[in-house]
Amino acid sequence: MLDQGQAPPLAPAAPRKPAHPLLRRKPVEQLVAEGGQGEGGSLRRSLTMWQLTMISIGATLGTGIFVVLGTAAPKAGPAVTISFIIAGLTALFSALSYAELAGSVPVSGSSYSYAYATMGELVAWICGWCLILEYGVSVAAVAVGWGEYLNELLDGTIGITIPERFAAPLGDGGYINVPALVVVLLAMVFLMRGAKESARINSIMVAVKIVTLLLFIGIGFMGFKSGNYSNFNPLGNMGVVAGAATLFFSYIGFDAASTAGEEAKNPKRDLPRAIMLSLLIVTVLYVLVAFVAVGAMPWQDFEGTEAALAQIMTDVTGHSVWGVVLAAGAVVAIASVVFAVLYGQTRILFAMSRDGLVPKVFARVNPRTGAPRANVVIVSLFCGLLAATVPLGKLADATSIGTLFAFGLVNIAVIILRFTRPDMPRTFKVALFPLTPILGFIACGGMMTQLDVATWKVFGGWMAAGLVIYFLYGIRRSRLATAEPAAAEK
Repeated sequence: MLDQGQAPPLAPAAPRKPAHPLLRRKPVEQLVAEGGQGEGGSLRRSLTMWQLTMISIGATLGTGIFVVLGTAAPKAGPAVTISFIIAGLTALFSALSYAELAGSVPVSGSSYSYAYATMGELVAWICGWCLILEYGVSVAAVAVGWGEYLNELLDGTIGITIPERFAAPLGDGGYINVPALVVVLLAMVFLMRGAKESARINSIMVAVKIVTLLLFIGIGFMGFKSGNYSNFNPLGNMGVVAGAATLFFSYIGFDAASTAGEEAKNPKRDLPRAIMLSLLIVTVLYVLVAFVAVGAMPWQDFEGTEAALAQIMTDVTGHSVWGVVLAAGAVVAIASVVFAVLYGQTRILFAMSRDGLVPKVFARVNPRTGAPRANVVIVSLFCGLLAATVPLGKLADATSIGTLFAFGLVNIAVIILRFTRPDMPRTFKVALFPLTPILGFIACGGMMTQLDVATWKVFGGWMAAGLVIYFLYGIRRSRLATAEPAAAEK
C-alpha cells in the first residue's frame, strides 16, 4: 500500500547495456524508491503545501526587493514595474519546468536529481556543483547583508552600532563579520530540530516580511503622486529590458521547494503548486512595491539609494520610526533567506551523498529528529566562516550564473524526459510543450550573456575545481559504479 503522496510503481524500463561511466543515468524508479533514505535513518514526510510555498518564498523574497529598486529604477524609469513583470515571466518558463519535474520525480536534490535521471552522472555532478555555488555561497553573501540592516536597526532603536572591525571581514575594513556568523549559526540551530519545526519558524519569518512589505505599500500609497508617472517610459524599451535583466535575480529561489521532495506529505501534488504559488505571490508583491515606490519618489531619486523603501516611509510620514520598522522587517527577511537557502543546500548535499558523489556523512540522518544533523552543522560552519572572514566579491556574483546554468538544464531535462518516458505519470505538465522549456532555456542563456567577464572567469574556475573533485572522487565512489549491474542499468 502506498503512503500518501508517493508515486505509484512505474513500469520498469527494459534492461540495457550499462552506459559509459560519464553517461550513466539513475532511473526515475530508483530515485523515487530511495526517497528519504539516509545513513542510519530517514527523512520524515511532514511538510504541507503551504509550508513548501513558504520555503520558496523565504528563499526568494529578501534583500532584492529592499535594495534592488536603487539599481533597476534608474535603468527603466517608471516602467520598472513592467521590468518586474518581464523578469517574472522569464522566471515562469523555468518555474513551469521545475513544477513538472518536481511532480514527476519528487525527491531531494532539485535539478541535480532531474539531471541524473535524464542526462547522466557527469551532467548531474556539474548541476549539483552549480547548486552548491547557488545555495552555499549565496547563504554567505546574504548573511553579510544581514549585518548591515542589523546595524541600521540598532542605530534607530538604541543608538549604537556594531564596530566596523567586527562587522566586516579582512579586506573589507574589518577583522571578522560577527553578525554574518551569528545569523548562519541561528539558522543551523533551528534546522537541527527537523523539517517540521524548521518549516514553522520559516513560515513565521516569511509572514513578518510579507506584512512589512504590505505596510510599505499602504504607507507609500499615501504619498503617491501621479505626476511621477507622467512620462512612463523615458528610457525606452531597451531600458525596460535592462531593468528586467537586473531584476531577474530577485526571483532566484523559487526552486527551493523542489529540494524538499522527500519531506513533503504529498509531493506529487504539492510541489508543483508550491513552486507556482510562490512565484505568483513574489511577483505580485514586487510589482506592487515598485509601483507604489515610484509613485512616492521620482525615479531619478533612486540613483545610488540602497535604502529607498525606508527613505520613502520616512518622507511620507515625517517620522524616522517607520524607517526603523522597515529595517526590522529587512532583518527578518534576510534571516529567512539564510534559513531557507541553507535548508535547500543541506538537502541537495544529502541527495549527492546518497548517490556516493560526496562523502556519506552528508546523508547521515538523526533518527530522533529526522534531520541530517551532521550535514547541517558542516554546511552551516562552512558558510558562516566564509561569510565572517572572506570578502566574497565576484564569487557572490557568480551565484547568479550558477543558478541560470541549473535552470537551463532543468528546461532540457523536461524535454528529454517527455520523449524518453512519455507514459510516466505526471501530476503537472508544462503548457505549450516543447515551446515553453525551449524559451526557458533561451531566456537563461540570454541572462547569462548579460553577466560580466569577471563573473564568467570565477564560474569557469569553480567548474574546473568541480570537475577535478568528480574525477578524483565521485566517478569511482558513485553508487552506480559500485552497485550490482542491475542497479546501473537504464
